Amino acid sequence: MSKNKVLPIGDDWDEYKGTLLSEAEREEIDIRVNLITEIINARRARGLTQKELEKVSGVKQPVIARMEKGSTDPQLTTVLKVLHAMGKTLKIEDKA
Repeated sequence: MSKNKVLPIGDDWDEYKGTLLSEAEREEIDIRVNLITEIINARRARGLTQKELEKVSGVKQPVIARMEKGSTDPQLTTVLKVLHAMGKTLKIEDKA
């Protein structure tokens, strides 16, 4: 395989990636990734396992695992329970 393989669209991954999803889809993914990252970081900062978070939030560990993995689209009430148990909340603000 050649070291100078040409990508089918654009010169780099970022440019190519931009052709795969709409702007709205990319924004939605960014929001989901940021939320998941914040939940994982908050849990770890508090030294909680997923099982311990289950006990304080009332949200089952498998649900927390799927939420952190990004393989589920949890209800807002579920997200709020998990956040509340860690002393966090959601903040709605205008786009920059």
